[in-house]
Amino acid sequence: MSDQIKHECGLAFIRLKQPLEYYEEKYGTPLYGLYKLQFLMQKQRNRGQDGAGIATIKLDPRPGTRYISRKRSNAPQYLKEVFEQVYSHFIDVTEDQIHDAAWLKENKPYTGEVLLGHLRYGTHGSNTIETVHPFLRQNNWITRNLVLAGNFNMTNIDELFAELISFGQHPKEQSDTITILEKIGHFLDLEVERLFKWFKAKGISNSDITPLIAENLDLQRILQRSARKIDGGYVIAGMLGHGDAFIMRDPAGIRPAYYYEDDEVVVAASERPAIQTAFNVRFKNIKELQRGHALIIKKDGSVEEKHFKDQIPRKACSFERIYFSRGTDREIYTERKDLGKKLTKRILEEVNYDFKNTVFSYIPNTAEVAFYGLVEELHRVNDQRRKDQIAALGNSMTQQDLDEIMNVSPRIEKLAVKDAKMRTFIADDVSRREMVKMVYDVTYGIVNNDKDTLVVIDDSIVRGTTLRDSILTILNRLHPKRIIVVSSAPQIRYPDCYGIDMSRMYNLIAFRALVELLKDDGKESLLKETYDKCKAANELPIGQIQNEVKPLYDRYTQAEISKKISALLKPKELDIDVTVMYQTIEDLHEACPENTGDWYFSGNYPTLGGNRIVNKAYINFYENKKERAY
Repeated sequence: MSDQIKHECGLAFIRLKQPLEYYEEKYGTPLYGLYKLQFLMQKQRNRGQDGAGIATIKLDPRPGTRYISRKRSNAPQYLKEVFEQVYSHFIDVTEDQIHDAAWLKENKPYTGEVLLGHLRYGTHGSNTIETVHPFLRQNNWITRNLVLAGNFNMTNIDELFAELISFGQHPKEQSDTITILEKIGHFLDLEVERLFKWFKAKGISNSDITPLIAENLDLQRILQRSARKIDGGYVIAGMLGHGDAFIMRDPAGIRPAYYYEDDEVVVAASERPAIQTAFNVRFKNIKELQRGHALIIKKDGSVEEKHFKDQIPRKACSFERIYFSRGTDREIYTERKDLGKKLTKRILEEVNYDFKNTVFSYIPNTAEVAFYGLVEELHRVNDQRRKDQIAALGNSMTQQDLDEIMNVSPRIEKLAVKDAKMRTFIADDVSRREMVKMVYDVTYGIVNNDKDTLVVIDDSIVRGTTLRDSILTILNRLHPKRIIVVSSAPQIRYPDCYGIDMSRMYNLIAFRALVELLKDDGKESLLKETYDKCKAANELPIGQIQNEVKPLYDRYTQAEISKKISALLKPKELDIDVTVMYQTIEDLHEACPENTGDWYFSGNYPTLGGNRIVNKAYINFYENKKERAY
């Protein structure tokens, strides 16, 4: 993606099912879980740029000893700092002590059997250490302690916050993380209190009740009550002080979650390849957490996937497949290649199948796999054209004819190279813009001046600022006849409200193109009409709210909007033709059949809160407010 945007966070969870001594004997260290957690997080570092944190819980601690440990960092090298500080606790131990599992658990932090890690992409708000997960809700009752981390955004945080107030709570801040923490914590308190009264009525002593509460605590019931009014996309992981744990996934399956279990560990993560690599397990042995279900791990080590909220149609985020998740997942890799293949016919039609005078490339680095798919299809098409030409010539074909036919092949080159990030302290805007243009460098001497067409594939175009301010300008230095930029994703027309940092309508180049088309056609009054409809929709019950922005897009074809995008993104100083092309939503769904969440392309939001958010985003645009819609 040429435009850098923030997006979904990353989760890593490990439950050791054997005593620490087991891992010392088999793997040579009682810190096995800690090392594996670091590995899981390192393999998902693409999912965080603002901070990282871990927490661990020791099972069966003695009263008066510390059993929950947490470390967080929002430093530039946050992951490195977290684990350096964690491992600093073991610097002073002897060789014997570092291999003494019982001694480590008794004397050192971060030696618990339940471990949770989080990588944060902050979509809004401050990036202070207080915003970094995991979060703690502490209590002197071991069963009421709650550690929480998540990959989520909620569309109805105001409603959820008001519900907390109705419970009699006084939350310290109004954020989605604190609200969810306190909401689950509230029903955890009620469940613990219910069990306490139950066992107390049976004449059991207070000290004997605590282990009975831990044994009988109904996490499924707690999560069902907690999630009743939640609207959004989420994967939330939690650990209770006594050792129970859970990972819950939203009922549309918007955010990704995978897990693996054997007789040694239970592992969960946001990305499947992280588990495969960290634990050397096969693809087929890793399960995807069902939507509307929670993976519940009890203190006794039992594991079960339990329903907590009724499923709605699966709308797993297609952006995960296009861009966000690492392409080392087998399915994601093949899907990205297929996205590239599906662009081939339209690209060749655009260049009139002129292989001789067309150079194909990509914008580094995340579009590379889609480019491979494009290249494969280009070669297939070219091979078929060769066969057809040879067959047409038949017995009259000469050696010269054959040589000419065989010498034509797709020209595949790496032209755009992203340079090291450049920092500048230059104050004036003109000089700063000139520096931005140098983000990318190019390979000189490959393009035939004023003769070749450049076709460059990108995986998605959100705002188009990097394309306009840097890429197109630097590609023009190769003196092509024409530049065609092709997005393997469809036009991003609507804001996201489930995790991706795309909440401001006017930042989207497709929406800006729509506005310009309406102005060009003298239909600017429709912008005010849509604004009035969005304002009116705000007064409706949530179930009656519709996406009021969609009818504006329905007035234009994808080709018309793409043409206007091309005009908006073409730098003024370029005197050549620039064309921007996009994947179709239909081809996206064919390439990614199991991940059909496409609301940012289609406006079809998977939860009721989505329509409210898109209308609010439009209101903010019309009122020229820079604030977020959620």
